[in-house]
Amino acid sequence: MSRIQVQKPGIFTTIQDVGRPNYQRFGMPVGGAMDWHAAALANHRVGNVASAACLEFTYTGPTLFFENEVSFAITGADMHPVLNGEPIERNRACQVRKGDVLGFGRLIEGCRGYLAFAGGIQVPNVLGSKSTYLSAKLGGLEGRRLKAGDILSIGSSDHKLIQFTEPEPYVYQRQEIRVMAGPEASAFKTHALSHFLNTAYKILPESDRMAYRLSGETLELKRAQSMISSGTSLGTIQVPADGQPIVLMADRQTTGGYPRIANVIAADIPLLAQKKAGDLIHFREVRLAEAQELLNELKRGLHDLSE
Repeated sequence: MSRIQVQKPGIFTTIQDVGRPNYQRFGMPVGGAMDWHAAALANHRVGNVASAACLEFTYTGPTLFFENEVSFAITGADMHPVLNGEPIERNRACQVRKGDVLGFGRLIEGCRGYLAFAGGIQVPNVLGSKSTYLSAKLGGLEGRRLKAGDILSIGSSDHKLIQFTEPEPYVYQRQEIRVMAGPEASAFKTHALSHFLNTAYKILPESDRMAYRLSGETLELKRAQSMISSGTSLGTIQVPADGQPIVLMADRQTTGGYPRIANVIAADIPLLAQKKAGDLIHFREVRLAEAQELLNELKRGLHDLSE
């Protein structure tokens, strides 16, 4: 068992894994890593299963003091990571010795970084997951963000440091977000659907792990209507009465009563999770077969790395 001391926590650093997908019928959000692809890649790099608990940090990274030797990998957003003051590469495993210090500089690209340790972060399972769910104060470390002085316990691992062929870099600058039509898409006016697919939307500062609020062309319904609350999924795009779309993210509610104009495909959730307030995005509609193939392509890439 290795120990890591948190010297500085960063703005928003939590413990996350793949979340709690089996409790939605009870109203429990799935949660888990916002960028599931980056989290899985970090775990693969250090020999963990893809579902192992890791750190997710937003805008700024933590400063960590290593009390023991351990290997780690950083993926996701580029925040200029440094080990003992020297720059290190992302997307590959690194070995540290007792007394080493890992830190981060300014944000260069993306929004959220992931840090996995060989053996995984050891905290209690809550409803089958180690993920932090802040609203309910459960999971992770006491259901909260990391703070200075916290100690992370890392499991044992026989992982041997191996340098892999680098995967194709995820292009976080891409503005296009692919979607499939939602159940209530036909309830919107024709010009609203045209605006949705042909104009840019800006991500607002009120966005968080629960949902991204967008600002752009108003999306109008053909007629005012009330809806019975219906199920939502990761990437569901709801349109409330003000006509400004909301994209549901990892900590989303499990049901909602707003019309669902579209759903972000699973393969583009990682890209959207790396967008920050002020970024512009464009939506493009795809069919089910293309959405499935794009997801399979991402998963094949992770499988090839594990092989």
